[in-house]
Amino acid sequence: MMDTVRPRFGVSTHLYHDQRLSRDHLVEIAAHGFETVELFATASHFDYHNPARVADLQEWLADAGLTLHSIHAPIVESLIGTTWGRSFSNAATDDALRLHAVAEAKAALAIARRIPTGFLVVHLGRPTSDAPSEGDNSRAAVRRSLEALYPQTEPLGVRLALEVIPNNLSTAGALVQLLEDDLEMPGAGICLDFGHANLLGDLVDAIEVVSGHLITTHVHDNRGRRDDHLVPFPGTIDWNAALTAVQKVGYEGTYMLELANTGTPRQTLEQAQQARARFERILTS
Repeated sequence: MMDTVRPRFGVSTHLYHDQRLSRDHLVEIAAHGFETVELFATASHFDYHNPARVADLQEWLADAGLTLHSIHAPIVESLIGTTWGRSFSNAATDDALRLHAVAEAKAALAIARRIPTGFLVVHLGRPTSDAPSEGDNSRAAVRRSLEALYPQTEPLGVRLALEVIPNNLSTAGALVQLLEDDLEMPGAGICLDFGHANLLGDLVDAIEVVSGHLITTHVHDNRGRRDDHLVPFPGTIDWNAALTAVQKVGYEGTYMLELANTGTPRQTLEQAQQARARFERILTS
């Protein structure tokens, strides 16, 4: 009998997105039993342009006993309190805006020159909740951006992971079509965001659609109306069905919890611990 692969779980620093990332945050994640993290690269949260801060991050990860699973490419200039800065769009028809988004993604990717990581997770364009203009989400523009970004990932051993988000460029089917018909990028794949796929329709169907390209995940729940980034189980996602579907398509990678701070980070991590235990029971039953 084959051994069951033990699922791995991580936490995105999205949990602390409105704060400057610190060593204590990573220690707190590790203290709740998680093995790995995704860095949510927003300059106000972590100054990815500064080599000294990258050296700090390397030290903090070592102190906490965590690995860096992935880097989330920048999607916004800043988050100060509840005030959002300018959004980035790598699908903008305005070349200056598009190239700025690509430059920020490359700056965040440069972290991998010092700290090994497996994935660069990328949003294509802006989500529908941002009320993007027609010029924000161009398929031709995003193809040019990915063709500029992909060659930077290969020498670093980083895989480009295109995230399922609520817009026409980034449904499960649209991403599969992009990878299979428009791009020549061996190793690139899809980051299945469970919460986003739930907002777009049938989550189990999305899992089946992306199955041949699924390389990493974002895990969170919602109530089917907004991108709540809840700890799994209080929302509308049927996790038994979703996790069974993930197993059926052969995914054995990390489950990366990308959570909002709905109380305090410690309370959210305690809830995440409980959700992880439920996931493990489902995945190993």
